[in-house]
Amino acid sequence: MPNPTAAMLVIGDEILSGRTRDANMHYLAGQLTAIGIDLQEVRVVSDDRTAIVTAVQALSAAYDHVFTSGGIGPTHDDITADCIAAAFETPIDIRDDARALLQAHYDRSGQELNAARLRMARIPDGATLIDNPVSTAPGFTLHNVHVMAGVPSVFQAMVASVLPLLTGGKPLLSRTLRVVRGEGDIAGPLALFANQFADLSVGSYPFQKDGIYGANIVVRGSDAARLDHAMTELADIFAV
Repeated sequence: MPNPTAAMLVIGDEILSGRTRDANMHYLAGQLTAIGIDLQEVRVVSDDRTAIVTAVQALSAAYDHVFTSGGIGPTHDDITADCIAAAFETPIDIRDDARALLQAHYDRSGQELNAARLRMARIPDGATLIDNPVSTAPGFTLHNVHVMAGVPSVFQAMVASVLPLLTGGKPLLSRTLRVVRGEGDIAGPLALFANQFADLSVGSYPFQKDGIYGANIVVRGSDAARLDHAMTELADIFAV
């Protein structure tokens, strides 16, 4: 049986403008790989309602899971929650359990739960809250879409809350062979190798250092014995 599939939707003008470097995709990919959920697509969209709604609808229909990052804070441009509700034609309003979490948090810190902060308690009907042990304001899951913050520390904490609830498959394993030859020299035999092991993923990642050209050949699959056999064959091909 194939592994469950996933996509990620990164939301925010700051990502597209280059002001902020996204770290969440790299983290999520590693976590999903470890539990056997295949991350197959990542999209980045601006803080635009139509763009977010359209992307959520398309990704939700195409994959088993969708993970979003960004746009659930207290400011005017944090529109992700409303867009998720719109994507599924679901009402959204301040929810009592989310409000209680925020109220307790701001009471402890001696701050006011003002109108801006209360925006973070707006949750679509039928959604399940995602725990946020870092800064309390929850994410949520609606259908197969997991909606999380963009701040890396909070995103990672929310991922840790969600993943134990998901059913994974076979973890993807990886082996690497370093070959000190240019890609033009290895392309032919590597293509034959990839055809021979069509059940595995074979990639070539070139490098150049101190005038030396080479490539790291990475082979991925879920069967350790099959991978080991493939790597033995690969080493023989390039006489490493």
